[in-house]
Amino acid sequence: MRNFTMMIAVVAICGCGGAEMNRSDQDGTGSNQAALSSSDRAPDGKGMKTRDTAVSPALGASNGINYHGGPVMVGTPNIYFIWYGNWAGNNAPTLLTDWAQHFGATPYYKINTTYYNAANVHLSNAAHFGGSTFVGYTHGKALTDANIQSIVASAIANKKFPKDPNGVYFVLTSQDVDESSGFCTAYCGWHNHGTISGLDVKYSFVGNAARCPSACADQVTSPNGNLGADAMASILSHEFEETTSDPDLTAWYDVNGAENADKCAWTFGAEYKAPNGSLANMHFGGRDWLIQQNWVNANGGFCALHP
Repeated sequence: MRNFTMMIAVVAICGCGGAEMNRSDQDGTGSNQAALSSSDRAPDGKGMKTRDTAVSPALGASNGINYHGGPVMVGTPNIYFIWYGNWAGNNAPTLLTDWAQHFGATPYYKINTTYYNAANVHLSNAAHFGGSTFVGYTHGKALTDANIQSIVASAIANKKFPKDPNGVYFVLTSQDVDESSGFCTAYCGWHNHGTISGLDVKYSFVGNAARCPSACADQVTSPNGNLGADAMASILSHEFEETTSDPDLTAWYDVNGAENADKCAWTFGAEYKAPNGSLANMHFGGRDWLIQQNWVNANGGFCALHP
């Protein structure tokens, strides 16, 4: 959701489904802070309406998170990266491409298969990397929420990517780029949906954690030697698993408005030492990663690294 999953200020704000430009999920700042449950569900002064959290008994709520009848992203969702700003000399594109190419089919992402739609079709333990594009500073270095959707729309209009109803378009910003509605002070990333060329498109903003490591990174030394990219991998995981389980902000969230990843934000479960001495909690794509836990929608509900 509009997860202020790691918000600096302990307030509930909403990224509910309603206006297309409403930010859906902001994934917190402040490492080691408790996750905020209603991070994107309450009015925040941007014209967003509080999402109705009344749950039909038929939809159930026995696992601490409720299904509200909206669509989920079944099949194999596609991941698209829009690298915004200056990434010269930074190996983040290599690292995070490895994340995108191997994230699906991991024991960790299998947690999302515990979520389903109204026809009881469950999410798959699969994801496909659809490619990257580099766009420079097309909208300057101080982006707004509206700029994020415009950047995605331009990438589609310029044929960098297809117009994909089962895609998630990530705008990843370099360290010198700000997102003016609260990056580094209220969130580290968010997801939303909006109409682009007549299609309901799912997209996400993930800022470079190196801009504010005390807010958006959990450790100084990181498993792959790139503090910004390693921390972004956890935020990307957070936003992707929420986008697939709650793409239009009408599917899975709890009575406080928290989506699945919100409920486990900044918790990492069992950790081990990576070769460089940093902490990690999972290995895939030939790399170690430190990625937050996700909420398992089974057995009463719990945070875990696998279902």
